[in-house]
Amino acid sequence: MTEEIRELAVIGWQEYIGLPEWNVPPIRAKSDSGARSSAIDVVDFEELPGDRVLFHVALSKLNRTNLVTIEAPIKRRTRIKSSNGSVHDRIIVETTIQIGQHQAVVELGLVCRRTMLCRMLLGRTALAGRFLVNSEKRFLLSEKPPSVKKKKRRPKS
Repeated sequence: MTEEIRELAVIGWQEYIGLPEWNVPPIRAKSDSGARSSAIDVVDFEELPGDRVLFHVALSKLNRTNLVTIEAPIKRRTRIKSSNGSVHDRIIVETTIQIGQHQAVVELGLVCRRTMLCRMLLGRTALAGRFLVNSEKRFLLSEKPPSVKKKKRRPKS
């Protein structure tokens, strides 16, 4: 058991996670061992023939018009019970995530997380056997990606 723990990568309760197969730069994600499944914030999605889905991932939480369009096979459909007890149908897709130098293939539910602090949730099925979460730390394997600098406002005279 101790050997297994030593082999797991230790991540913080928040990390920046890239989605290289989809050309999505790192977005902020919450590691949540209380959630079974993982989810990504999508602006919208449309089911296509042949068990495929077309969806849009916003590159910024604040500017939801700068989008990456993704078409992917539907891995499965499921019902998710949220922490408040409500049940929602979800489309699940599969892709590779990258946290620092570590990569893993995970399933992601497509959902609007616009009001959430983190635009991605990494649940225990994605964490199990790969990562150990240090709940006191953030960004142990990842760094905040470079962002566009905001213009400083000059005080009114």
